[in-house]
Amino acid sequence: MFTLELTDDADLRPLEPWQAAEFLAHVDKARKNIEPYISWADLVVDEDGARSFLQRYADRQAAGEGRIYGIWLAGELVGGLLFRTFEVAWGSCEIGVWLSAEAEGRGLVTRATQQLIDWAIGVRGMNRVEWRCVPGNERSGAVAKRLGMTLEGTLRQAFPYRGEIHDVQIWALVRDEWERRSWS
Repeated sequence: MFTLELTDDADLRPLEPWQAAEFLAHVDKARKNIEPYISWADLVVDEDGARSFLQRYADRQAAGEGRIYGIWLAGELVGGLLFRTFEVAWGSCEIGVWLSAEAEGRGLVTRATQQLIDWAIGVRGMNRVEWRCVPGNERSGAVAKRLGMTLEGTLRQAFPYRGEIHDVQIWALVRDEWERRSWS
């Protein structure tokens, strides 16, 4: 199995349907932290829902259209990343992330996202990587900024969620910006 070390006690690994129970336990624990921003948290409420969600990404991975990874800290699943969209023909993808409150402030999302961007651009030949978040999710916007992304604009009233329609910020970077970055 693919495992990438993020820190001495944290690693990045694929999340697969057979891990539905572990994924559900993680989502239940992190729900309060992720629910305001992550609409799929409403789908992952039992083991069947968790398995179905993970299977959707397994199917997308098999078709070359998406992937999902987990972040484990000291052996516990604490967050993850996914390619929400992955359009090889267009050379464009979107990365989404989530994290449990107890794992925040360690740079895990930033490090893991750097790895996904390296893979998307360096291996799959993507030209553009997007990051979307609601303006009130300041932690998410801060990660995009740390990754060297540019805030390209805000889609007004573009995200219906829980009876409200939210604005969505679009952050992005393109291949040459990533290749010219001054940090590694």
